Amino acid sequence: MTKESELALSHDASLRNKVFKYIKTQIIKGQYNPGESLVESKLAEELGVSRTPIREAIRLLELEGLVETTPNKGAVVLGISPKDVEDIYAIRQLVEGLAARWAAERMTPGDKKELQKVLDLMEFYAHRQDLDELANLDNKFHQIIFEASGSKILNLTLSNLHQYVQLARLESLKVPDRIEQTLTEHRCIVESFLEGNPEKAEQALTRHVRQAYTNYKNRNK
Repeated sequence: MTKESELALSHDASLRNKVFKYIKTQIIKGQYNPGESLVESKLAEELGVSRTPIREAIRLLELEGLVETTPNKGAVVLGISPKDVEDIYAIRQLVEGLAARWAAERMTPGDKKELQKVLDLMEFYAHRQDLDELANLDNKFHQIIFEASGSKILNLTLSNLHQYVQLARLESLKVPDRIEQTLTEHRCIVESFLEGNPEKAEQALTRHVRQAYTNYKNRNK
């Protein structure tokens, strides 16, 4: 294979991945609703690409269970079902507790400082009722813990799970008093890390995930 051919293949793969990530994010955010058709020509025009990377991205989305291609209908969005959300939160309760335990054993002073900084920013934006920024900071808060666990596999698993329930987590924050509850739970989590207490960290994070799902269910009854 020539160098030019290798560069062309690399470009094609990069474009496909960008298209895939874009459509996946839109589905997860609820911009493309379950039952909605993904029209290749429309997406190609919207993204300014040919239909080939759109078609390849849709195949990848099928593998992730976010899209289904059926005869005469083409690609139809499946999205994230309530059962998917329930399963993800059940898994998170089990796995994030382990991540917190390991993180409490391995977290560096720099990690602790960064975690406290994110919590301070969350409190600032909570006063402004800025849910989008709070959700972004909540992602960062948990990501620090995942990375501090020292497990590449755990980090990858939980990062993916968090991505799939972005909309559910935002909905949970809309429940009355949930923002202040979240801050209280995060303070308890940070305290456990500052103390270097693995058991307390595991319990605090498990409780936080369980409460988040309870709030999500109550809002969507």
